[in-house]
Amino acid sequence: MKAYLISLAAGVAVGLLYSVAHVKSPAPPTVALVGLLGMLAGENAIPFIRACMVHLAG
Repeated sequence: MKAYLISLAAGVAVGLLYSVAHVKSPAPPTVALVGLLGMLAGENAIPFIRACMVHLAG
């Protein structure tokens, strides 16, 4: 989890620098990022559901 927070903080810092420098970010459009988030959620859905079922059953 620590790596995710560091990555998020670095991304926000770079985004702020781009904003101050009035430079357009080379990041993909928001729609593409939302699609990627959906892919990650789908990829982790079944293991998450299985873990919840084991926790509730045990």
